[in-house]
Amino acid sequence: MSFPQARAAHTATNSLHSMIYFVPETEEQLTGTGLKPGRMCYFAGRSAAMGAVGSGVVTATFYNFHPGLVAHCIPLAWELASPAAVLAARLAAADLALGRLLGPAVIGSSDVAQLAGLTREAAEAGRPEGRPLYAAHADLAWPDEPHLVLWHALTLLREHRGDGHIWALGRAGLSGIEALVTHSATGQGFEPEFARRSRGYRPEEWDAAVAGLAARGLLTDDGTLTEAGRALRAQIEDDTDRLAAPPWQHLGEDRTADVVRIGRELTQIVVAAGVFPATVLAVP
Repeated sequence: MSFPQARAAHTATNSLHSMIYFVPETEEQLTGTGLKPGRMCYFAGRSAAMGAVGSGVVTATFYNFHPGLVAHCIPLAWELASPAAVLAARLAAADLALGRLLGPAVIGSSDVAQLAGLTREAAEAGRPEGRPLYAAHADLAWPDEPHLVLWHALTLLREHRGDGHIWALGRAGLSGIEALVTHSATGQGFEPEFARRSRGYRPEEWDAAVAGLAARGLLTDDGTLTEAGRALRAQIEDDTDRLAAPPWQHLGEDRTADVVRIGRELTQIVVAAGVFPATVLAVP
């Protein structure tokens, strides 16, 4: 299997997981556990599988958030709600959101059941070594309903790919903010101002990162990627695809093609519902 097929499978299905970060059901369910609205719900919701970890662990595994922003929410979150309660609320949010976005006919369809089975098999084929977020979610019990099996499987696959992406960023010698700046400069992620604010960096910190990257020949002074910068980002994406490939290699080309086909159809429904804000240039 080629590495581009691993990227195609991710692109075709990731929105079915990442909608959880944008739908109103998530904050409604998580604040119901006692968490404060806003970023605390994100940090606690995504890290709860690791247990009541400190802000340093969350900063390390999430990679591109300002440490002070994380520390404002973690570990306070665990004084307000247990990780188990947060995980249950997050799954309930996925259930409600997918039910609303896809509707009962699609939720109960053979396509959802088939995609759930395929992605579960792929997700279970991942290796945990050096992949803390994947390993933590892989330790969780599987839900019973096919659409929730699908969501959990895609969560595992997303974190498996994300853990590998951090390997690639480290190999490239990019800090968290440098990774964010260069990714925004590709035009394939968040708009720069949204990226800066959402990750908690001050304007002067962002400008200093741009200046540092320019000094290394990766950016121009106005924040545009140089040829070397474009090559580095391309290498990061290639490394990420290579590291994300094993679950899809296990599934095989034909069944991965089925994942891409069904995933695209379901993703079109979710995206058409307007889940993702305009500040997201590419679905995360």
